[in-house]
Amino acid sequence: MGFEIGRRALLQGMFAIPFIGRAGAQTQWPTKPVRVISGGSAGGGSDIAFRLVEQRLRDKFGQPFIIENLTGAGGTTGAAAAAKATDLHTFFISNVASNAIGVPLYKNFPFNPKTELPGVARLCTVTNALVVPANTGISNVQQFLERVKADPAKAFFGSAGPGTTSHLSGLLLGQRLGVELTHVPYKGTAANLTALLRNDVMFSVENLPVVISNVQSGNLKILAVSQARRSPLFPDIPTLQEAGVPDFDMFSWYGVSAATATPREVINRVSDEINAALKTEETIKRFRNIGSDAAPLNAADFDKFIAAEIDKWTPLVKSSGATSD
Repeated sequence: MGFEIGRRALLQGMFAIPFIGRAGAQTQWPTKPVRVISGGSAGGGSDIAFRLVEQRLRDKFGQPFIIENLTGAGGTTGAAAAAKATDLHTFFISNVASNAIGVPLYKNFPFNPKTELPGVARLCTVTNALVVPANTGISNVQQFLERVKADPAKAFFGSAGPGTTSHLSGLLLGQRLGVELTHVPYKGTAANLTALLRNDVMFSVENLPVVISNVQSGNLKILAVSQARRSPLFPDIPTLQEAGVPDFDMFSWYGVSAATATPREVINRVSDEINAALKTEETIKRFRNIGSDAAPLNAADFDKFIAAEIDKWTPLVKSSGATSD
């Protein structure tokens, strides 16, 4: 009898060990400050989006989440460094350029998006906006379409550079309208905005936060937003779909991904905290104030979303002819 009781106790203890081990791993992480690599420049969109949830992560995990800017190759340099990290304390601020558009854009993409850099949580979506200089006399999408179709040779559109969402959104607009629009690439959003304000180009389908101040000052006019739903900041502005451009749903986004070596339980815990933060009214308002929409997705759904984004952008990138080494 005593032997049997002892044997049962031993077996119970053996099966309990993995559970205790997992719980122990959870309570012990993180053991040092967490590195969060950003592929963008300091103070850019990636940094701003992550900082809106960083305080909650710091409070919940007892360690700072420190942004490290590692720029280059449209953000893929930073993404690759994060993917290969093995310290179990490295994350990446993922975005449409580095995790979706970059896959078909770069001939030698530096990591496997299907098996490396797993998603943790989506943070937000950021619509683009079809904008024209306010002095063009164009006040709605219908007038814009009439102007473009009447003289497509003058339909120049500016972008922040080849392969950016402003480039690909303008390209898709031309495809949907059945007209060949002339792309004028600039070196970054600031240069593109300057060209638009000088009337060097007819229009741009640029990131909404980039144009907000000039819209509010009366220098630019938003005709429509590129996402399939209206922007809470400009609820009276139609979507391109509503304005008669079929099958148009283009937007940027930011999220958090993890180094490939990160344990799944750590990914899930960080995901839970980020998603909880994104559902609070305070965080929703803070994202809205910077021209974006909090858009929580858990780790599994974010992985599916990224895969779908790669599929969505790949044919457009290939049709644009934009490639890079």
